[in-house]
Amino acid sequence: MIMGLLLLFSPGMTLLVLVQLLGVYWMVTGVLAFVNLCMDRRLWGWKLITGIAGIAAGLVILRNPLWSAIFVPKVLVIFLAIDALILGVAQIIHAANGKDSSLGILGILNINFGIILLLSPLFGVFALSMLVGIIAVIGGGIASFRAFGSRPQRTPVQPPGAHPM
Repeated sequence: MIMGLLLLFSPGMTLLVLVQLLGVYWMVTGVLAFVNLCMDRRLWGWKLITGIAGIAAGLVILRNPLWSAIFVPKVLVIFLAIDALILGVAQIIHAANGKDSSLGILGILNINFGIILLLSPLFGVFALSMLVGIIAVIGGGIASFRAFGSRPQRTPVQPPGAHPM
């Protein structure tokens, strides 16, 4: 819930922190890929590439925090836009084959969504952070509710020989 509230009320700073955490994560996974390479020589080429790429990406993100806070989410939004376009075309083709006309409507919506994201990726970054924030607040609230609601009820301890009423 806290991460969701931060994304809703301070999306810029929260994205900056999240992208920095991503950079640290990539660096750690790169180092661990090298450690794994030293312990196990199978698939050494992939481990070497993963290690180099992880450390390089982590260093770039950590050395350029403001640039990476804009660039990384923007690239993510562009990938989402391309995915929406491909999915939309596939849904329209599926609907054209007479399978399901509602897929055609979804396909048109996906294509429009993809075009909007490609034309304005910064709007997509803002919208994505708001959407993730809303989902995090709702998911955190549901998880908290379920955690407190699933606790077993405590029954009072009866002294020996006492009869319940």
